[in-house]
Amino acid sequence: MHPTVHHLPLGTHPTTPAPMVGSLDVVVTRRADALELRYCLRGDIARLRVPGHESPERRDGLWEHTCFEAFIAVAGQSAYREFNFSPAGHWAVYDFSATRQPAATPVTTAPSIDSEGSAGRLELAVTLTAAHLPPDALAADLEIGLCAVIECVDMLDDALSYWALHHPGERPDFHRRDGFAFRLAAIA
Repeated sequence: MHPTVHHLPLGTHPTTPAPMVGSLDVVVTRRADALELRYCLRGDIARLRVPGHESPERRDGLWEHTCFEAFIAVAGQSAYREFNFSPAGHWAVYDFSATRQPAATPVTTAPSIDSEGSAGRLELAVTLTAAHLPPDALAADLEIGLCAVIECVDMLDDALSYWALHHPGERPDFHRRDGFAFRLAAIA
């Protein structure tokens, strides 16, 4: 079984522009035993609020600052899992039985998160194993919403900019299932 690799550009929501961000892409690699996500932001990183490395821990509220996210559902199921990843190394996982309907979240182990940056680039790489993904996800077709929240330091009120593969609504809302725009086929 060979891994499948996809390169996907994210776009900012029209109501939350961030001119200091030149591009934000995600490379998705599906292997038989894991799903890898590599977020690559290019732009004027000095004009963004990017948390520095810390001792990684599970932490709520990561979306209030710069973080990268993934919403993953097994195709055809209403349940989905939300992942938040901070450049500081922090992470959060939330389960939902349907859109915005919280469910018990069994994931307690940290995913592998590596981040590195320079003046013009910030990259964050995540590896999600079967222990992190929704049940049966490694053997199924997936519907995925890829997104990010970028905190800009020199805009009015340190504005947040919302990025996604697809923005289906007038306001940013990563939980909308029609925003889970990437269909990832199971590895045959």
